[in-house]
Amino acid sequence: MYKHILVPLENSATDEVILRHIRLLAKCLQAKVTLIHCADGFQARHQKRLGESEEMRRDREYLEQREQELRSEGFDIVAVLAWGDPAEQILAAAERGQCDLIAMSTHGHRFLSDLFYGSVSSDVRHKTRIPVLLVRA
Repeated sequence: MYKHILVPLENSATDEVILRHIRLLAKCLQAKVTLIHCADGFQARHQKRLGESEEMRRDREYLEQREQELRSEGFDIVAVLAWGDPAEQILAAAERGQCDLIAMSTHGHRFLSDLFYGSVSSDVRHKTRIPVLLVRA
C-alpha cells in the first residue's frame, strides 16, 4: 500500500505522537521513511545569504538523532533539513521523494487560531493529492 512515508517533525514533544504511529505503520508495510524538519526562522528563510544559524544547527542535530534512532530500530530512513515556508517545503519534499503518504501531528487548533497563526497541516492537506495522515498531539 504505502511504500514511502514523509514525516514532518517540529523538534517538539508533538513529534513523539506521530513517530509512535509511524513506527507501527512503516514496520507493517515495510515502507521507507523520510523525516523532514523545516527551519523557518529569519536566518533560515534567508540562508543562502546569511549562512547557517544556531537554530539550524540545533535542528540538524535533532533530526540526525531521530534518524539514527529509527535506523537502529531497522527502518529504511532518510532525514532532510529544509528551510523556508514549512508547508511549501513539505510538499516539495513529498513530490521529490515520490512519497505516497504524508504523516504529521497537529496541535488541534480551532478555526480562529488557524486563521490568525496559520496551520502547516491545513496548508499541506489542501494543496496535495498525496494522502495525508493527521494525528492530533
